[in-house]
Amino acid sequence: MQTLKYFLIILSLPLLLGCNVSPQPINYGQDTCDYCKMTIVDKVHAAEIVTNKGKVYKFDATECMVHYLEEFNTAEIKLYLSNNYTEPTVLIDATKATFLISENIPSPMGAFLSAFKTKEDAEKMQKEKGGKLYSWESLLKHLNN
Repeated sequence: MQTLKYFLIILSLPLLLGCNVSPQPINYGQDTCDYCKMTIVDKVHAAEIVTNKGKVYKFDATECMVHYLEEFNTAEIKLYLSNNYTEPTVLIDATKATFLISENIPSPMGAFLSAFKTKEDAEKMQKEKGGKLYSWESLLKHLNN
């Protein structure tokens, strides 16, 4: 009986450990955008979606991630992530980020959209480069109009 118990525990370990719901590093120059199929090369504008089951979708720009949502059941999404403009390659929670659309900051898909971890960082860049600030919710409305 004791052996059966250990056998069942060992069999169930891969199931428990297999569902890792976390971001994956983007392999710049190798990974492709799940929306537009371009190679992801820009280290300050990339984005990711992680589902509740741990599947990761990678994007070359936050605007690609937002447009991809039109084809996706958003109830399945655990994490929305965007690169932090002030820390290239660092992914931040897009739902808590502040976004700046400024024609003085080019982005891969031409939306001039950049994400910032703090509102203060976004406001500082806005003073330098101009543009308009958005929350996640207001960005979704803006890009879907």
